[in-house]
Amino acid sequence: MTVKLIALYKRPEDEKAFLDHYENVHAPLARKVPGLEKLVVNRVTGSPMGEAEYFLIAEMHFPDRATFDAAMASEENRAAGKDLMSFAKGMVTILFAEDA
Repeated sequence: MTVKLIALYKRPEDEKAFLDHYENVHAPLARKVPGLEKLVVNRVTGSPMGEAEYFLIAEMHFPDRATFDAAMASEENRAAGKDLMSFAKGMVTILFAEDA
């Protein structure tokens, strides 16, 4: 059973600066989290209901709950979380999910 941390990002005022920070600072920190199997980053391009509420959706995949729990308690995850609050506070919603 895959366990995921899903981050939903609202559209930033400065998309270029946001993406630069995300790609060059935040994603490399996230990739250091122990137990991470893959990081999937999705650019939202639209919605059937008009303008999309979200700009970016990131998924961090872990193989099981024990690995996920250890990853969330790691120093590397704390560093990624601290960085997240430095550039996306008030713009991001974090969810935990498991494959159904």
